[in-house]
Amino acid sequence: MKISYKKLWKLLIDKEMMKKDLAEAAQISTASIAKLGRNENVNTNILLKICQALECDICDIMEVVDDVK
Repeated sequence: MKISYKKLWKLLIDKEMMKKDLAEAAQISTASIAKLGRNENVNTNILLKICQALECDICDIMEVVDDVK
């Protein structure tokens, strides 16, 4: 199983935000945005900053999915 951030990217589209807008609003680095784009692990503090900036819950930006083999 792995983490997917597809929900985050869909939420950004709904809010008409770009990744750079999210980085500014959440005060996170572009490196963190890149990790999210590759579905890599990020610190929970980063996820909380994103939730605070987007006024959403953690389940609105990520989900656990089965590994595709």
